[in-house]
Amino acid sequence: MKKLLSLILSCVLMLSACAMACAEAPAFTVAAPSGAPGLALATLAVQAPERYTFVAAETITAEFASENADFIIAPLNAGAKLYKMGKSTYKLAAVVSWGNLFVASQKENFTLDDINGATITLFAENTINASVARYALEANGIAPVAIEYLGSAANTQSLLLTDAEAIVVTAEPALTAAKMKNDKITAYSINELFKAATGFDGYTQAALFVKAETAANQPEAVNAFLAQVAEACAANTTDVAAVAEAAVALGLLPNVKVAAAAIPNCAVRFMAAMDAREQVEATANIDLTQFGGAVPADDFYYVAQ
Repeated sequence: MKKLLSLILSCVLMLSACAMACAEAPAFTVAAPSGAPGLALATLAVQAPERYTFVAAETITAEFASENADFIIAPLNAGAKLYKMGKSTYKLAAVVSWGNLFVASQKENFTLDDINGATITLFAENTINASVARYALEANGIAPVAIEYLGSAANTQSLLLTDAEAIVVTAEPALTAAKMKNDKITAYSINELFKAATGFDGYTQAALFVKAETAANQPEAVNAFLAQVAEACAANTTDVAAVAEAAVALGLLPNVKVAAAAIPNCAVRFMAAMDAREQVEATANIDLTQFGGAVPADDFYYVAQ
C-alpha cells in the first residue's frame, strides 16, 4: 500500500512538474527578421529552433497576412500601419529594439560638424529609419547640403568602405563589420542625437506583436512567453557572449566576433506595450505617414489579462 501511495505521489509530482514546464515554455510559433531584431529572441530560439522562423527583413510584413505565427517581430510602424488598415489582427505586445543607426565616415578626425554643408547618404528612403535619422540631425542643428539614398544598410556600409570621403548612415551589425575591416571609421549614434532632441533613450524601432486570437485564447501562456522574451532581451546586456553564440548558431549574424561587438550597439531591450505608448507616439509623430496617418489607437496595444 505504501509503495502504491508512493507511486501515485510520484506520478502527481511528475505531472505537476510537466504542467509547470509547459506553462514556463509555451509552444508558440514566432516569425522574425534575420539580423539585429532577431537578437531579442536569440537565446529562446536556439533552444527550440523548430518554432522560430527567421526571414529576410524585407519580407517580414507578409507574415501578418499569413497569420501563421502566434508572435511576430517586425518594424513597429509596419505593424501599426497594417493594423490601422485592417490588414492585420496582431496587437503590439512589446517594443524590443530601440534604434541601431549610426552616422559614419572614414574621414580623418571626422565629427558631426563635418556633415554641415556636405552630402550624406542614408539607406531605405521612405522608411521610419530614414525619417528618424533626418529628424535627429535637423533637431541637433546639423544641416547637410544634400541627402542621397541607397537601398540598405549593407549598401551604405559598402560605400563607407570604398569612398574615403563618404558620410553615411548605416546600422549595426553592418557598422561593426565595416570597422573591423577599416579602423579609420568613426561613427556617432543616431540614438544619442535623438535623445538630445527628445529626452527618450532611442526610438521605437522593432516590436513584438501577438495575434489577437492567440492573446484571447491563451492569455496566461502569452504572459508567460512575454516574461521569457523580457529575459531574452535582457541577456543582450547581461550575457552578450550567450546571445552572440545563439545568434551565430541561428544564422542571424555572421560570426561571434562581429556579433559580440555589435550587440551592445543594437539597443535591444524589452518594454511592454502600454509602458512604451508615449514613446511609440513620439516616434509616430516624426512621420505619421509611416504609421498610416495617425498615432495607433487604443485597441492596438495588448494589455496583459
